[in-house]
Amino acid sequence: MHAFGLIDCNNFYASCERVFQPKLKNSPVVVLSNNDGCIIARSEEAKSLGIPMGAPYYKYKDCIEKNHVNIFSSNYELYGDMSERVMDSIRLMVEKNNIEVYSIDEAFIKLSGDNISEYAKKISSNIMQWTGIPTSIGISNTKTLSKIANHVAKKIAEENVFDMRDEKIKEKVMKKLPVNKIWGISTGWSEKLRNLDIHTALELRDADSNFIRKKLGVVVERIVLELRGISCLDIEKYKNKKSIIVSKSFGTLITDINLLEQALSNHVARACEKLRIQNSKAKSISIFIQTNKFRKDLPQYKASKHHILELPSSDTGKLIKISKNLLNIIFKNNYLYSKCGVTLQDISSNNYEQKHMFEKNDPIIDTLMKRVDSLNSYLGKNSVFHASQGTTKEWKMKRKNLSPCYTTNWKSLPLVR
Repeated sequence: MHAFGLIDCNNFYASCERVFQPKLKNSPVVVLSNNDGCIIARSEEAKSLGIPMGAPYYKYKDCIEKNHVNIFSSNYELYGDMSERVMDSIRLMVEKNNIEVYSIDEAFIKLSGDNISEYAKKISSNIMQWTGIPTSIGISNTKTLSKIANHVAKKIAEENVFDMRDEKIKEKVMKKLPVNKIWGISTGWSEKLRNLDIHTALELRDADSNFIRKKLGVVVERIVLELRGISCLDIEKYKNKKSIIVSKSFGTLITDINLLEQALSNHVARACEKLRIQNSKAKSISIFIQTNKFRKDLPQYKASKHHILELPSSDTGKLIKISKNLLNIIFKNNYLYSKCGVTLQDISSNNYEQKHMFEKNDPIIDTLMKRVDSLNSYLGKNSVFHASQGTTKEWKMKRKNLSPCYTTNWKSLPLVR
């Protein structure tokens, strides 16, 4: 008999910072969002101080300083690489077909055998030993129940593993769990369920599934069945993205079209990297620029433009040129811009080749792009880049408390003295 497990990295961003700074152990840590705006990750010590998730940093600045909380800007390069290391560790212990990477810090697994709980403890222990990242694992008969079990594992389970396959344990846990805490139940659905006098996971489990389907649809009915231990959601295989979006707010408001071109070129370059990682090409590209909608004291402007290519491409240079042409069409002077972004759409596999009467893809360009990606992987991010991406990058988001990129930049390697 198989079981599902949900592996979740504990306070992931904060844990990543602690891996390379052991002095932070047992000290409060918070990680801030883009431009150091909001608190998006907290260690357990920071949570105990009453610092809420998503709170604006400035509102809790006094509390943070008073309690000597360690502050970090988001280091996405570090977090992304550490996530891959955690997932690689899981792949060494679980068959590839039984793993579903759900998010940057979560993965569903399917296990079978007589000692599933003990093996889950071994998985958690090995991840900690190999990466330094603490994890919690919830085990049960379905993915939805394993998600619930993971909530318990984070709070009370020894060795960070909680096995919730026993029926009595399921009832005890679900009796206390509000419906809005169930994986897949939206705010709107939870409100409708409360109007139907269904307040807990146990009450939803015991509700008439046909009645639930009639009132809320097949998706919620499927959740009911999952809560009953009937598996409706299996491990999903990795699927290539159908669209790729890259956008970021600027560190300061800008008016110069040259700086906008630099930022946009960087976003296009990153989007093309993601495109090539999944061995794909895009046939259309969209860009947008906008002012700060929260600054009501400033003139507002937002615009976007779309372009369809003759043939799908992953050529960074070509797509940068197109994006700059689109920018020149929608750009207006005398506005303070706060953000820009790019979306690659109509994505197809490299194995699919569309014929065209007047154009054809140059295989030399594809080889060149592979060489650039290889060099950047070996030498470090943006070791090789297009001139239009700029060097000073005055537009970059604020990250005053950024830690080194310990695992992705040779210059940031920790030194042992």
